[in-house]
Amino acid sequence: MRFFRRRSKAKAQAEDAAATPETPKDDSAAAEASSSRARRRGPWDAEEVTELGERLDLGAIWVPTRPGMELRFEADKKTGQIISVTVGYVGSQLQISAFAAPRSEGIWDEIREDLAASITKQGGTAEQQRGPFGQELLARVPARTKEGRTGHRPIRFFGVDGSRWFLRGVVSGKAAVETASAAELEAIFADVVVIRGGEARAPRDLLAITPPQSLRRQEPSEATPDSEG
Repeated sequence: MRFFRRRSKAKAQAEDAAATPETPKDDSAAAEASSSRARRRGPWDAEEVTELGERLDLGAIWVPTRPGMELRFEADKKTGQIISVTVGYVGSQLQISAFAAPRSEGIWDEIREDLAASITKQGGTAEQQRGPFGQELLARVPARTKEGRTGHRPIRFFGVDGSRWFLRGVVSGKAAVETASAAELEAIFADVVVIRGGEARAPRDLLAITPPQSLRRQEPSEATPDSEG
């Protein structure tokens, strides 16, 4: 399952490089809402955080740590590039991916539509709902049960448009349907810091996630349909 459609990379990079360094006064309502939200709660931009704190440095993102938390890195099976990190905590999973985005507009609205269309096409369902990070998707995707039958697995997708970046969270397990379990993973996602960098990038380009040296003996798993960007 591919969740993102890509524009011409050369064209998108040229547009990004040509953008003015200051946010235009007539930003879209989505960008203004994102800016307002970011002042109250994360995820955070690198300029908003002065120190690593109780977070793990994974290159493009700093991820908060919790006792008993487990990490798994997913890699593209063709390129070997790490495309996401999955946090395993309190019996649930939170997959985190970071992407480049345009300077003056968010991309979550469009991505949400792409996700819903892709899931529906494969026989699943996807409905929008209001969550702690704004509009999100609650999906039921086709999955094989332990008995070998075809069933459906609940998954939540939420996203945050930041300063030239987009952060996506995918929640599965109990937290996809249980409020108490969800709150734990939502708190982790809300305290992620995104290190975008200043180079020109095409919107939806992955920002590089790099495991810390202490974890590099772990072989990244291949990307599954739910983890591909």
